[in-house]
Amino acid sequence: MAGRDDRKTQATGDFPRPEDLDARFRQGARAILDKINSQVAAGDSIEQILGFVFNETRGIMPCDRIGLALLEEGGRRAAAHVALASYAPLYLNKGYSADVETTSLGRVLKTGEPRIISNLEAYALAHPHSETTRLLLREGVRSSMTCPLLVNGRPLGFLFRSSRFPNAYSEREVALHLRMAERLGQAVEKAWRIEQLEATTKAYTQMLSFVAHELKNPLASIISEGRVMQEGYLGELSPKQGDMLGKMVRKAEYLLGLTRDYLDLARIESGELKLSPLQHVDIEKDVVALAEELVRPQIEERGMRLEREGSAPSEVECDPSLITIAVTNLLGNAAKYGNEGGRIVLGSSECAAGFRLWVFNEGPGFPESQKRDLFRRFSRLKTPELVKRRGTGVGLYNCWHIVQLHGGRIWAESVEGLWAKFTLEIPQPLQAPAD
Repeated sequence: MAGRDDRKTQATGDFPRPEDLDARFRQGARAILDKINSQVAAGDSIEQILGFVFNETRGIMPCDRIGLALLEEGGRRAAAHVALASYAPLYLNKGYSADVETTSLGRVLKTGEPRIISNLEAYALAHPHSETTRLLLREGVRSSMTCPLLVNGRPLGFLFRSSRFPNAYSEREVALHLRMAERLGQAVEKAWRIEQLEATTKAYTQMLSFVAHELKNPLASIISEGRVMQEGYLGELSPKQGDMLGKMVRKAEYLLGLTRDYLDLARIESGELKLSPLQHVDIEKDVVALAEELVRPQIEERGMRLEREGSAPSEVECDPSLITIAVTNLLGNAAKYGNEGGRIVLGSSECAAGFRLWVFNEGPGFPESQKRDLFRRFSRLKTPELVKRRGTGVGLYNCWHIVQLHGGRIWAESVEGLWAKFTLEIPQPLQAPAD
């Protein structure tokens, strides 16, 4: 709470003396507004923008606290978005919200006129139900100034300035406060939209991860139990029963593949998919064999042949779990998009840069004109043959991201109507990806 020590501090120069205020105000106001014009647009966040204004204006007008509230729910609610002060603690902080119509903010919004409360203690006596007033008084605030924040005449929120001394604001402070609000509006809205987009993306990623994780284990269990039944361990099945069970298992395998793709994507989007490289990785044992085991049921289901080509390096540096994900995706795509009964080749070799792994399949391939879309998120090729086949559009994107984490590269080749080949190259020693 404010007390005599605060009044003494004010007299010793934390704020301008009355006789110096006019000169300093005239000299500083225009410079500050010009600086706001040039600097605010470069702010990365609303808090950074308000922090700049708070620090730059305290020298010419009283300000112990600055706050920003943004309108929500179609303008019916104002939510505190930023609160900065020269003291602690803050009781009216980010996240606090109030209905606009039932507070004096509604009048500010309707009239477009700023509001000055010169004595918050007297205001609290006249408005005993004002919770925001009680919270500000707990912080030691004694006067405040509020003006609407507009963008092209459209209300965005409110800009608050407060002092721990009564009668701190006059018409000239209001004029400067309004002009700052005019110049802040567009920059604040832009930063707010970016923050909303980031929050939406984060929520989407969390939901994606949750759903994929919750589906993964039950689907794996369904597949395992279905195969046990297919093999007759729980009794002999009739041909019709066996055929129906096979269809159920295949559908569950398809869903499990989708789940794995989206779980990997969620880890990428959230930044959780990180490189954990190991030394002396045996590509054949630690990567290729595991990828083959995961995809072999799909390959056999379509009557395809898997061949090996080249010699896998026996000791390399990489993250074997991530490279396994990439190779599994490439093999899965070959089984999904290749010709039924066709040939798949999984190759590996050393190269000048490090080592390579590639997957070749006989099949429809893709036109050169669509190659640029292959490794983009949610992108699917739109040839008549390929649009008939189901896919997530994220598998190749996940491969690309994993290869990027290793500082490597991935590319595709094809002769449309005949074959497709995907190759990833991992440098040795590993190189950090370029910024």
